[in-house]
Amino acid sequence: MVNAEAPRLMRVLVNYSPAPRVVDEIELDLASGATLADALNASGFLKRYGLTLDVSLHVGIWAKAKPLDTPLRDADRVEIWRGLKVDPKEARRQRYRKQPAKSQR
Repeated sequence: MVNAEAPRLMRVLVNYSPAPRVVDEIELDLASGATLADALNASGFLKRYGLTLDVSLHVGIWAKAKPLDTPLRDADRVEIWRGLKVDPKEARRQRYRKQPAKSQR
């Protein structure tokens, strides 16, 4: 009896932080050759958080921004990033202005 070759699966982790100090992650088994977009669709995060799969969505693999058609490898970590509300440099300036003045001796 000849066994039909089963599709090879790979395991990937998909992460999203909808708010500070809150992380939602799911581990998925995807068919070999799946793309970043496939993982996002399979995770259910797009529907759950009202995200759209377009160029405004900030995504990457292992903290490196990647296009949605990027093929995944086994054990990849897919990340969805929130947009910044304030420029980091401006946030530092605002914190500096709130500090009390240093006294000179």
